[in-house]
Amino acid sequence: MDKATILKAFNARCKGTLMETLDIEYVAVGDDFLTAKMPVNSNVHQPLGQLHGGATAALAESVGSAASNFFIDHKKQFVNGIQLSINHIKSKKEGVVYATAKNIHKGKTTHLWEVEVVDENENLIAIAKMTNIVLNKK
Repeated sequence: MDKATILKAFNARCKGTLMETLDIEYVAVGDDFLTAKMPVNSNVHQPLGQLHGGATAALAESVGSAASNFFIDHKKQFVNGIQLSINHIKSKKEGVVYATAKNIHKGKTTHLWEVEVVDENENLIAIAKMTNIVLNKK
């Protein structure tokens, strides 16, 4: 499947979800990464007018979960996130942030991802690690 088709499919899955609410869009995919973007505006601010850490975590988890879908048999399996650890490095008031998931471990039952969140100027905003479990459909 070509990259444009993959991104279109991932974005279609966001309809009616938290990803749509936060305006998260998958924008790039490669052999070893998946990237999504999210606008930073009042919809994702905390009371001081800065990017809410929970919104950043939701972005990181969204891209880390989606990336695991490249490594499973969709007819027999599905993925659930079981752990997310995030460090917030820099605040952001407006603009765009990009989260890129890169695989650290691809096992039969668990996947570990490192997710870097940067802004449009490539300033590091946050770094996360996410573990997904691969489960069999019943």
